Amino acid sequence: MQVEDKSGVIDPAFELCLRSGSIVIGAVASHTRHPDGDRTMAMRDRENATAATAQVVVPCSSLDASIAFFCDRLGFRLDMIAPADRPRIALVSGFGLALRLQACDAEAVRQPLVIRLPVHAQRASAFVARELPGPDGIRMELIDDDARTGIPDGEQVFAINRANDAWGLGRAGMHYRDLIPGRAGGRFIASHIRIPEGGPVPDYVHCHHVRLQLIHCHRGWVRVVYEDQGEPFVMRAGDCVLQPPGIRHRVLEASPGLEVIEIGCPAEHETWRDHDLALPTPQSRPERRFGGQRFVRHVAADAAWKPAPDPRWGYRDTGIADATHGLASVRVLRSREAQGDAKAAAQTREAPVHEGEFLFLFVLAGRCRLRSRAVGDHALAADDACTLPSGADYLLDADSACEILEVALPACCAG
Repeated sequence: MQVEDKSGVIDPAFELCLRSGSIVIGAVASHTRHPDGDRTMAMRDRENATAATAQVVVPCSSLDASIAFFCDRLGFRLDMIAPADRPRIALVSGFGLALRLQACDAEAVRQPLVIRLPVHAQRASAFVARELPGPDGIRMELIDDDARTGIPDGEQVFAINRANDAWGLGRAGMHYRDLIPGRAGGRFIASHIRIPEGGPVPDYVHCHHVRLQLIHCHRGWVRVVYEDQGEPFVMRAGDCVLQPPGIRHRVLEASPGLEVIEIGCPAEHETWRDHDLALPTPQSRPERRFGGQRFVRHVAADAAWKPAPDPRWGYRDTGIADATHGLASVRVLRSREAQGDAKAAAQTREAPVHEGEFLFLFVLAGRCRLRSRAVGDHALAADDACTLPSGADYLLDADSACEILEVALPACCAG
C-alpha cells in the first residue's frame, strides 16, 4: 500500500493506491453530534456507523506498525481492536474510509484486495454466496450488519494452568497470561494481567462487546473510572468489579507490579474506543443497567464473611449474581479450621457435582488440594488456575491458610 503525497504533507484529500486497485478519498466524513446528555447514544451511533460501513481489508505483517502508520502518520483514528490480549484485528477510520487491519503472514499480505460490505439480512438473501469475486482479483465479503459478537457453543474441559506458565504482551502494554488453555472452545477467557511499571497507564476510553466481564484485583492497586459511576476510584487487592456489556471505562494509573484476574465471555470480543466521551461523566447513576446488567464495585475491606456448606470454608460474595440476574456468581473462598462434629462431617462429606456451564478457580493465596473421582486429585498453589467440566464432582482440602477466587455460571451452581 502506498500513499501519494505531492506536497510532502499528508492532506485530508489524497489518493490511496493499492496494488490491486485504487480508492479516491475525498473530504473528511462528518460525525453526528448529540446533545451533551445523550453521549451514550452518540457512542452507539458511532459504533453502529463504523461497523456498518464498507471496510477495506488490509493484510498486515505487523499490526502495531500498521496502526502507527495509519493513526500516527496519516491521522486515522483507532475505533476497535480485538482480541485485547493478543490483538489480530483493528478497525481504523478517517477521510470517509474504514480499514480493517488484519494481522497475517507474509504470503497473505500479497493476496488480492478484500472489501467487507455490510448488508441487511433480507438483502443478503438475494445473493447466492457470501463471498463474491470481482474484477482483477478483488473479493467482496457480504456480512450481516445486524450481527453482534457471536458466542461459540464452547466445550467442557478440565484444565490446570500453573503459576509459572508463559506470559504474552497485549493491549496498552499490559502483560497477559492465559489461564484456560484452549479457552473452553472460544466461549470463555480467563487472563492474569499485570502492569510491571507503575504510574499512568496509556489507556483510552473504551468499551467491550461481551456477555460477561469481571475484574478482580490480585496484587497492588489500580485507579479506574467508569461511565455514570462517579469519580475515579482505586481498586485494591481483593476488590472486584463487574463491567456490564458496553459500559465505557478507562484505566488511569497503577501501582508497580499491579496484577488483576479478568474473566470474559466470549473469549474473543471487540474493544471499541470512544473518541468523544469524557470520563467521569457529569451524572452518577449506580442503578443504571448496561445490557441488562448493573455495575458492581465490591470492596473487600467492607465485605462480610459467611459460612460455606463445607464447614472448612467460608466465603464473601461480591453481589455479581444479583447484578447479572443469576447469570454468574463470583465468590472468594477462605479456608477455616473446622472443629468437633463439623470437622468429622467434613471428612465424610459427599463431593458436590458441578452441573453448570462454567466453573473457574484461581488460588489467590496458600495451597489446597482438589479431590475428584472425575478428574483425579491435584495440588494447587498460589496463582494456579483450574477449570472444571460440567458433571465433575470435587472437594477442596486446604493444605494451609488458603483463599480461592471462584467464578460460576450460572450463579450458585458451585458447592
